[in-house]
Amino acid sequence: MRLAFMGTPDFAVPALQALHDAGHEIVAVYSQPPRRAGRGKQLSPSPVQRLAESSGLSVRTPVSLKDEAEQAAFAALDLDAAVVAAYGLILPQAILDAPKTGCLNIHGSLLPRWRGAAPVQRAILAGDAETGITIMQMEAGLDTGPMLLKSETPIDGKTAGELTEELAEKGAELMVRYLASPLEYPAEIQDDALATYAKKIEKQDARLDLDQPAEQVERQIRAYNPLPGAFFEYQNNRYRILKATVSEGVGPSGTILDERLLIACGAGAIQPEVIQKAGKPAMDLKSFLNGTKIPAGTILR
Repeated sequence: MRLAFMGTPDFAVPALQALHDAGHEIVAVYSQPPRRAGRGKQLSPSPVQRLAESSGLSVRTPVSLKDEAEQAAFAALDLDAAVVAAYGLILPQAILDAPKTGCLNIHGSLLPRWRGAAPVQRAILAGDAETGITIMQMEAGLDTGPMLLKSETPIDGKTAGELTEELAEKGAELMVRYLASPLEYPAEIQDDALATYAKKIEKQDARLDLDQPAEQVERQIRAYNPLPGAFFEYQNNRYRILKATVSEGVGPSGTILDERLLIACGAGAIQPEVIQKAGKPAMDLKSFLNGTKIPAGTILR
């Protein structure tokens, strides 16, 4: 097929690679413009742009697709379809309508369960037993289009980072499968009554809410790993907990219960296993405690 690929972060990379390997004609790759990153604040291209350029593919990085000239340039590609995976820009109707079979999205949830920007994190926070990938036909609404192909995966205590990597590979596989024989997969209209909104994760969301039961606090830790990282503050320093287990413990929420940093929650306690002080590398608990002492009885907020 004659395709455009539209994606930006690591999540989209396996799909671009899989489509390229499958022999599709990828005439243009769209990605968000390079952003300044690192200590030197140098412009850094997105993971999708880097892969596309190393593969000899044409890359376009418009700031917006609302401009008529951009829309005309897209239409001139004469596409069979556009494949979208975490692109990050709104697609105007003119873009959605330009390819012969429209725009196809790789969405990181079992629609209509989580529509929106953060389906993986929200599924973990909600305690869902499973999530998955949906290949869908895009329309003007937010993840409201007809579903074409789905695949489930258990969450099983995975972090958002681990789950995102798994779903990225699964999404790539499903998109290649769909494009190989689209007539095998009839469209299924979503039931709007079953939809929930996966609101974007903000940095302030990652402050640990230790008034919650330990099971929910542990979900926060997994949902915000790797970013933005679930954290608490102590003596004006920020500490991210990257891994923890639910444990027994009784005390006012936020209280350090022992010398091994067992933390009381609204019910039960969490035992940190991997911690990262701001600006420092992540450490296992033993290494962390060798250099940092937070006395039992301390109340974290």
